Amino acid sequence: MNETWVTVVGNVATAPDFRETTTGVPVVRFRLATAARRWDREREAWTDGPTSFYTVWARRALAANVAASVALGEPLLVHGTLKVREQQRHSGEKGEREAPGDGGRWATADIEAVAVGHDMARGTSAFRRVAQARPLPAVPVGAPAL
Repeated sequence: MNETWVTVVGNVATAPDFRETTTGVPVVRFRLATAARRWDREREAWTDGPTSFYTVWARRALAANVAASVALGEPLLVHGTLKVREQQRHSGEKGEREAPGDGGRWATADIEAVAVGHDMARGTSAFRRVAQARPLPAVPVGAPAL
């Protein structure tokens, strides 16, 4: 199956939500907002186009690092695979919100992130390498303990 790889530049629209799966895998989720800026010749000023929102998912070490480093409103670059999901909401479903004339259909754009970083064109950042836990070497049976 082909994957669509994207790099999106935007601002963090929701605080990162860090959780662990039932199997102990760290996962973080947040929304990223992005709007194209265009020069308006009539007003002679920059204007924002429509805003697009993406739900960004990160797993494992990336999830832990995002949760420790990213805050609401910060400018980011996110690189990963794009997945667009469209669903039909059933009438009477709890929390039902239907837009006029759409028959209860909605779509969401998710990015499964492989890299997340601050947008250095809009500020500074201080990188700190995270020490990775290394497995202890196997001690042969009968070897003296350290």
